[in-house]
Amino acid sequence: MTAVAQPSLRAQGRVAGVLYLMVVLSGMFCLAWVPAQLGSGIAGAAAHAGLFRAGIAAFLLMQIAFLLLPLALYRVLGDVDRSAAMLMVVLATVSVPIGLVAVSHRIDALPLLHDATVNVSGAVEAAFALCIQQYRTGLRLASLFWGLWLLPFGWLVLRSARLPRVLGVLLLLGGLGYVVQVFGSLVPGFADTALSNYVTLPAALGEIGSALWLLVMGVPAPVSNGNAPHSIAKA
Repeated sequence: MTAVAQPSLRAQGRVAGVLYLMVVLSGMFCLAWVPAQLGSGIAGAAAHAGLFRAGIAAFLLMQIAFLLLPLALYRVLGDVDRSAAMLMVVLATVSVPIGLVAVSHRIDALPLLHDATVNVSGAVEAAFALCIQQYRTGLRLASLFWGLWLLPFGWLVLRSARLPRVLGVLLLLGGLGYVVQVFGSLVPGFADTALSNYVTLPAALGEIGSALWLLVMGVPAPVSNGNAPHSIAKA
């Protein structure tokens, strides 16, 4: 059965890679590129309403892919440490409803964009600013779990050696970076420090690297021997 399991594991790794790349690309678009183009006020959003809507659509796509991603990774790494793999799935899944609640505030802002094209009043601007602030607050909560799930994931990568171990180290550091960023945002002045700008950089490198590795290389088949996990040895 080993001959059957080997290509299956490699294929499952590539499925995880496709989902991970969807998360990365849609996340870069809706969380980085779109906000940079629109700015923070209603004027920019109203002038590029189509881009504002595209950002919402990309965020929803990211959440769908992120709901499926940990399940795909569980199939690839679950035999390494079941408890850690289950924790990875739970922590990633928890972030999805938080993210959906957050983006609902951007959806609430859509009618305000139409109002802004007719007449930008102080009331419309204030309502839009409130929607965006509620969205950002939700993102902050979701990003805590975007970091926490990387800790068991990074641990599984390190222990399994099915991906380069350097990616496991980056994932662990990135997970801690997200946690530092979330709690640091509660400290006055933290956002102005250099640490706040680079603390999640390891996560970006680790996640992009993991997505590309899984997509291009897949996952090497485990060697069945006396030291292999029980589920592999039985295969």
